[in-house]
Amino acid sequence: MTVPKTNRTHLENAGPHILLVEDSDSQALQLRRMLGHNGFIVKRVSSGEAALASLDESLPDLVVSDYHLPGMNGGQMARQFRMNAHTRSIPVLMLTEDVAPGLEREGLESGADAYISKSAHPDLLVLRIRALLREGSDLIQAEEAGRFRRARIVIVTSPTENEDEDDEWRENTGWERDAQGASLGELLWRDGHTVTTVSGSGELIQGGWLGGDEGPDCLVLDLTSRNTDGVDFCRRLDARRQDVLEAGGVPFRILGIIGAERFRRHSAADLFDAGLDDLVPGDITPDVLALRIRVMVRRKLAQDEMRQQEIKRQVREVALQTAQSEARAIAAKATMAEALAQANAELADANARLLETQAKLVQTAKMASLGELVAGIAHEINNPLAFTLAHEETVARTLHKLAEAPDLDANRRSDLLSKCTSRIGSMRLGLQRIQNLVLSLRRFSRLDESAFQDVDVVEALDTALALLAHKFGREIVVERHLAAPRMFVCQPALLHQVVMNIVSNAADAIHERAEKNGEEPGQLQGRIVIETALLQLECGARYVISVADDGPGIPADIRARVFEPFFTTKPVGMGTGLGLAIAYGIIEAHSGSIDIEDANLKGGRGVGARFILSIPVRLTPTGPVTIGRTS
Repeated sequence: MTVPKTNRTHLENAGPHILLVEDSDSQALQLRRMLGHNGFIVKRVSSGEAALASLDESLPDLVVSDYHLPGMNGGQMARQFRMNAHTRSIPVLMLTEDVAPGLEREGLESGADAYISKSAHPDLLVLRIRALLREGSDLIQAEEAGRFRRARIVIVTSPTENEDEDDEWRENTGWERDAQGASLGELLWRDGHTVTTVSGSGELIQGGWLGGDEGPDCLVLDLTSRNTDGVDFCRRLDARRQDVLEAGGVPFRILGIIGAERFRRHSAADLFDAGLDDLVPGDITPDVLALRIRVMVRRKLAQDEMRQQEIKRQVREVALQTAQSEARAIAAKATMAEALAQANAELADANARLLETQAKLVQTAKMASLGELVAGIAHEINNPLAFTLAHEETVARTLHKLAEAPDLDANRRSDLLSKCTSRIGSMRLGLQRIQNLVLSLRRFSRLDESAFQDVDVVEALDTALALLAHKFGREIVVERHLAAPRMFVCQPALLHQVVMNIVSNAADAIHERAEKNGEEPGQLQGRIVIETALLQLECGARYVISVADDGPGIPADIRARVFEPFFTTKPVGMGTGLGLAIAYGIIEAHSGSIDIEDANLKGGRGVGARFILSIPVRLTPTGPVTIGRTS
């Protein structure tokens, strides 16, 4: 059985989700209406196998199951729940029409948390469900801890003032000793639990022993005596339990024993409201009562282990964050030391310092661009990878079904094979998306970007836009109108650094304008238009690349400064101020020019800015020459 690795989150006002496993349509309809009327969200399946399969979609808060099911019965299904760490803490309430104690024992031993007859009053069924949900089914799912701990059980007996009256009141009770004379405490002690018997009193609730590290896991309350105000006693215990919960602990469980006649009259609803987790009649046999206690203790210990695992995880996370902070501090000191050493070297040789600084600025800007792209590329790769892995699990599970059922009818086998084929096709598309991203990265990371060479402009633009796709999302539309020749002799950095940096700045400007205007994420926010043209002028042919957007634009008084090193209009920490400065240097290396003007795109949402790159077509792979060459 596989289960989702992420927890389902409920809508803010949604009720608890219940998985109803019932093969009878009429019975299921009746239960579904009754539970829905009480605020529960119910999903119904007709078999144990279907219930396990439904866990691939979401995990319920509680399972209500008929014991008698076609194929896998309710007990076998509950056992599967308990064998998986992700579903181990989901409460299972078993329904049956047979009231035989042996059937109840089998259901509880298989892993069910509670047992109730279908003929029971509907209010009792709802109260039992709410009691199970109150125990905390939304705890973090975690692997079971390997350390064994003995459960601490306290049996609270009723104080007696008139033994004759109590004997008459307790007639037909059988929970204290079994047919062999063994008491309930002895049965629990044989299971390895620590058992203590005390007399109920107001002093019992005082002190800190109920919430300490050595506090009880389960209180068994004898409420069969006339002298005990069970409702008040349970309320006071529940108040102490709330203190434990607010202090970050896992509260103890409370099981009550009342007179058999009162139990059969269904007159114990006030005890559940007072905080009781489970309720049994006084004529219950000790072995069945011990099973009921074991179920409650098992859930309490499992939640203790989950809490310990969560504490350990938080401690590890804090330690990791501390180590990362120390590593960053060391790296910062190392960077400062390197910068000081570099400054001293630059003072010794001014000419060498200028050349070295220029090279480092280019590399710094490129690394800054790469660093900004990493998060987006990781997201672009993770999406197809996630659904590829999900489809792989589906294909593996389907093939397993085919292998386990060789006599499957032809139609069912054909359906399963079609399902596999469809999933494999989706997996192929996802892998192709990842492959295209990797190819784009390889084209972007060429090591010879300083050399002049034939560059495919269309391919270079495809690479740049693919690496910036995470910035565009659905909010930005990129249009391309490429009228110039496809091949152009230049440095690859002209497109990989200059054009990519300008397009990235345009996307940032559009997002900034949209955020300032309160536009909704996920909706169209703006456009970027890339154009190329080959112009024949008196001074010779020029290759022109234009990048325009409909962002807020660039004020005329700062246009001359945007190419200065370290000048940026972005917030602190959002830009280095090196991108356009290095772009200007690359344009100068091509003997070209770069100009800025208002874009005023037709139908645009802002004034916008247009960057115009003009490069003379007078270059060869070896550098500038006197006689021009057109491409």
